[in-house]
Amino acid sequence: MVVGADGRARCFWGASAADYMAYHDTEWGRPVRGDDALFERMCLEAFQSGLSWITILRKRPAFRRAFAGFAIEAVAAFTAEDAERLMGDTGIVRNRMKVDAALHNAKVAANLSTGLSDLLWSYAPPPGPRPPTRAHVPALTPESTAMAKDLKKRGFKFVGPTTAYALMQATGMVDDHVTGCCVPPGGP
Repeated sequence: MVVGADGRARCFWGASAADYMAYHDTEWGRPVRGDDALFERMCLEAFQSGLSWITILRKRPAFRRAFAGFAIEAVAAFTAEDAERLMGDTGIVRNRMKVDAALHNAKVAANLSTGLSDLLWSYAPPPGPRPPTRAHVPALTPESTAMAKDLKKRGFKFVGPTTAYALMQATGMVDDHVTGCCVPPGGP
């Protein structure tokens, strides 16, 4: 736990910067549903790989503009020219493998027989108690490993078990706010 300037106890990372505090207190761990909303989170988690989350968080408005609000159908229609445009956009992370994966994943998501939201949420474990300390927060779980394996089998890229677990944490599929965190279970 860390106590912020406002005197409230938060998860160990939740008060290190104002951006983190707002994200921690209002978004992280809250249930997110909807194909486009989860596609955005999936893409952002992939772009975060190897970087600090605050980098992605601060660039999120630019990502949303560059990727048509992460509307799956719109991104699935992006062309090679759009990929080049994205690679020239200084507001986002310009990593060719990550950009190509996002465009590819949009096409895969657009062709799912079930929605992306239903697919991802099918791997959410039953609710359990919050972890008592940071040391009890895993980097991956059997559920995230199974999710990643299924996504890869379906053709998705840049979706390993650790990235899948970060997605599960960020979108409320699991509640990894540690015991004593000021964010109440189930949201604000």
